[in-house]
Amino acid sequence: MYSGKALKVEMLPSGAANLVFDLEGSSVNKFNQTTLKELREVVTALQDSSVSGLIVSSAKPAFIVGADITEFTAMFSEPEDTILSWLVESNKIFNDLEDLPFPTVTAINGIALGGGFEMALTTHYRVGTVKSVVGFPEVKLGILPGFGGTVRLPRLIGADNANHWISSGSHIKAPQAQTEGAIDAIVEEDKLIAACEDMINQCIAGKLDYGAVRATKNSALTLQPIELNVAFETAKGMVLAKAGTHYPAPITAVEVMQEAALSDRAAALEIEHKGFLKLAKTEVAANLVQMFLNDQFLSGAAKKQISQAVEVSYAGVLGAGIMGGGIAYQSALKGTPIIMKDIAQEGIDLGMNEAKKLLGKQMARGRIDANKMVSILADITPSLGYDGFDKANIIVEAIVENTGIKQSVLAELESLVGEKTIIASNTSTISIDELATALERPENFCGMHFFNPVPVMPLVEVIRGEHSSDATIAATVAYAKKMGKTPIVVNNCPGFLVNRILFPYFGAFSRLIYDGADFRQIDKAMEKFGWPMGPAYLLDVIGVDTAVHCQDVMAAGFKRMNIDFDSAIDQLYAQKDLGQKTGKGFYLYEIDKRGKPKKLPNPEIETLISSVQQSPKEFTNEEIVERMMVAMCIEAARCVEDNIVSTAIEADMGLILGLGFPAFRGGALRYLDSLGVSKFCQIADKYAELGELYTPTELMRDKGASGETYYG
Repeated sequence: MYSGKALKVEMLPSGAANLVFDLEGSSVNKFNQTTLKELREVVTALQDSSVSGLIVSSAKPAFIVGADITEFTAMFSEPEDTILSWLVESNKIFNDLEDLPFPTVTAINGIALGGGFEMALTTHYRVGTVKSVVGFPEVKLGILPGFGGTVRLPRLIGADNANHWISSGSHIKAPQAQTEGAIDAIVEEDKLIAACEDMINQCIAGKLDYGAVRATKNSALTLQPIELNVAFETAKGMVLAKAGTHYPAPITAVEVMQEAALSDRAAALEIEHKGFLKLAKTEVAANLVQMFLNDQFLSGAAKKQISQAVEVSYAGVLGAGIMGGGIAYQSALKGTPIIMKDIAQEGIDLGMNEAKKLLGKQMARGRIDANKMVSILADITPSLGYDGFDKANIIVEAIVENTGIKQSVLAELESLVGEKTIIASNTSTISIDELATALERPENFCGMHFFNPVPVMPLVEVIRGEHSSDATIAATVAYAKKMGKTPIVVNNCPGFLVNRILFPYFGAFSRLIYDGADFRQIDKAMEKFGWPMGPAYLLDVIGVDTAVHCQDVMAAGFKRMNIDFDSAIDQLYAQKDLGQKTGKGFYLYEIDKRGKPKKLPNPEIETLISSVQQSPKEFTNEEIVERMMVAMCIEAARCVEDNIVSTAIEADMGLILGLGFPAFRGGALRYLDSLGVSKFCQIADKYAELGELYTPTELMRDKGASGETYYG
């Protein structure tokens, strides 16, 4: 009946038509201009056909993963009238499909997200499998559904459920979707089409009233005004508390559904279009879409590496404790058995208890059962010796952050394992090249820097040393990816990527206090900027001793990072007030009922601050943000110039995934671009007297003069 590059229509013996999504040259179905054009042609043909019903299905392992983001970003740069015309035309296709004069059913195999789920909602019924996943992730891109999702979903599953589904961007599994009314039946995958045909036959026989379903989706919500007000106002309060003011999409989505609740389909779609336009032109949407593309870039880079890598089937970790236990847990959880060694039984016990604690949390959340927990624990072999390490493809050294001790242990380890065994150091600052001098086979050695806590933090820095082979880097990237992490390959330098950029930020913090600023105001200003915690709180969490050690390494490597005054951090270290680990730092910490440290004011901090501060001075929040961010952004630019990473994408994603840099700002270099490189240099020049940390590079000035950006 129809055959195109994205769609085909087959006639079934029952008299129903099967509209099959099968995008040419792609592993997944997605809505691009070709797909929309062909869908228009198919719907027009179906309007004049004599079919008994329509099934919408997919020839690929998933239904439809959503829209083609690369095409959407281009669309967002168009004038509002152009975007609105596109929305209206696209929605006419979906409306006409919904208005076909015969019963329609979608067969959801696998994923149906965004525009894919909106497609499914246009049909009268939906049949899924136990593996089906539906949802609207659009808010995570800074926008809201634009093909009628905010209109159809609340009319099918109710306002409360729709508010949660759309504002959270959650992926909803089939059983929940069926319970809440978005999926009508769940069957075995090989029975999907037959089940859809059966539903069409039931409609024809009058057993299912598909006309009533259509009427519901075309009408206002049936709740009373008071009930609607309670549902939406409650949702708005919860969404604002969770998403905050920096992410406007979740609250806008709820507001759009509230405004459209008492309207019919046509009027409700106009409200959705207005909300979509409001968000599509925001810088937040542009940054979050770019983040999505950045993630695709990193996945593609890792995929290239993995294609050249030997398989890591067995791993090892030297050093147990919290870090080693976290690495062992993550490895075993994701299917790679691991042997964990420590020199003391106390370390082994701490590491195993950490793994048990983490698995207990997984079980409490229903993600694994008791049998799975036992199985994963069995894949972690504790050891006080090296027996069994010869079986490992890769071994992660995670012992104390001391160059001499690491070199001694690495040399000993190398002598006991095979010639092809890869050894990776989980160091946060020590030069990989310096550590490699202790080895006979430095080509098999690299850095593998995990961030703490290992199960939570997604980033792994894979550090390429001067002698690290491509095979070593590829296998380490493959292992990180297998562990469920996002690996970024960086070249060796003090601090590597993330810590190298972080410590000018901490240096700026120390200088602000020295110059008279209140550290509490600094924390509040940076949290308002979007950081999950201010620098003082972050230092307490990291550990003041860790910060002092890293600061010394960074200052030895880069003269511009040397702090030539007595800092508050130094004084805290001297007093052994190391932050959360000792219960006292910039703040006091008490353990709450959930066993987590609660931040409280430290009454002794004023005396300490006064010892390193000539006199208090008033700063505006703008001055604080400028001084903190200028130092960080310049160092990020230097990392790209020095080829520590090859792209702005890697620099920015390292900060977002490793430090919690505000995602809605897109990263340090994306933020720099948003200001304009020329304007940024002018801001930096205001603080020239503060030293080299505030001095833009010549390349930055050249970019500013020529109007270039880091993202092109």
